[in-house]
Order: sequence, then C-alpha cells, then structure tokens
Amino acid sequence: MQRLGVAGWPVAHSRSPAMHNAALAALGLADWHYQLLPLPPDVLEETVRRLPELGFVGINVTIPHKEAALALATSATDAARAIGAANTLTFGAGGTIHADNTDAPGFLAALERSPAGRSTLVLGAGGSARAVVWALLQAGAAEVRVWNRTPGRAAALAAELGARHDAEPQPADLIVNCTSVGLAGERLDALPITDLLGTASTVADLVYREGGTALLAAAAARGCETVDGIEILVRQGALSLAAWTGRDAPLDVMRAAAK
Repeated sequence: MQRLGVAGWPVAHSRSPAMHNAALAALGLADWHYQLLPLPPDVLEETVRRLPELGFVGINVTIPHKEAALALATSATDAARAIGAANTLTFGAGGTIHADNTDAPGFLAALERSPAGRSTLVLGAGGSARAVVWALLQAGAAEVRVWNRTPGRAAALAAELGARHDAEPQPADLIVNCTSVGLAGERLDALPITDLLGTASTVADLVYREGGTALLAAAAARGCETVDGIEILVRQGALSLAAWTGRDAPLDVMRAAAK
C-alpha cells in the first residue's frame, strides 16, 4: 500500500482525504490511500521522519505546520525556499525529504482573472499567507499589502517578501483571506474589512466550510467576484498528487469529491 496524507492541527475538517482518494480511484491506483494525520506541533518532526517506514510516499501539510515542514526538508524547490513555507513533502531514499509549495500556483490557478496590475490585500501572516503574497508578487500585482491581527508578524512577512504592511486594512481590488477566521463559523466582524468589500472586485477565501463562509457571502452580496477555498484546495491538491503519482490529476473528480 502506497500511503499519502495531510498533517495539521486541527485537521479533522479537511476534505483532502475524500478529494485525493476519489482522484486515486479515478486513476486506477487501487493500492494508494490518503488519510488524515492529526499532529500537534510537539510531535510533528518525530512523526514525519517515521512516516516512510509506514509506507508513506508523501504528505500535504496544513495549519500550523507549513513553515516547520520546510525546516524538516533535506531539499526544496526554489519557490518553497523563497516563500519560506511548504505544503507538500515527498519522501525519498535514505530518509530524504523534498519540500514544495503548491499553494502559490494553486491559488493563482483558482483565480478567474490574473492579479497582474491589480492592488491586493492579504489577510494573515502564516504559511498560506506567505505563499499568496509571493504568488501575487510573482504574478505582477501592482501592490501587495499584508494585514494581520498581530502587526509585527505582518510587518516581518511583508519586509521579507517585498510587500507592504497595513497597520489597518486599506481598500484593494483583490482581497484574500489567509487567516483561519470562518473555519468555525465566526461572524464577518472578526475581520476588520466589512467596509472594504465594496471597493473590491474580487474576494478570495482560503477557508472552506459547509454552506460557505460569511466573508464570501457578504462579498457576493456586494457584487464581488468570489473564489472559495474549495477551488484553491483542489488546485493545490492536484499539483501535489501529480508530483507523487506522475499522473495528471482529474480536476473534475477532485472538485466533486471536495464539495
């Protein structure tokens, strides 16, 4: 059995197992299986290093482990190094671990319009935010600003990647939520951007939950184009799956299973 999984804390909400197992079945890879790996931070390193012994080919990594995952790797793509975080680990011979970041290209693939020339605001300062900021800069966004509830973290991320820090969120054409707000059904006022939604033409939310998030509902009500976390999940997951199996991932199958 070839095993795959997603490591996070918490991770019970993840739709990655359903999405990836549906894709593996569609590809005829009956001897492959994808599972949840609920790992608190204090056991992440020890557990990840033992996974190859248990038949794991690779894993996805989600909140809060993306920066720690990169630190575990023996090699990494240029993108993962530049971003400073990894969401995909692949295990090789002799205990080697290769890190990649499919969050960045997956996010860009989920957008209906290119961010080139657009003003952008990224909410959050964790591993996902790092990937989105880097992706927007690489794609030629006219301006990339970062806000976080802990200002120092946002300022440090912005300085490191070449973006700007907003002490208070300012209007932007594209707003991207990379915080965990919405995962547990939090009200929209948990993010200080209600007044900014009318200025944005596109709002993307990396969070996904049954019934959608309050942020995307409010954005749609104001006429914004919306990009939900499921589509971003599918796009980054497809890139990870292709890297592990050497096969093109069936996007429609993954999208249906994730929803």
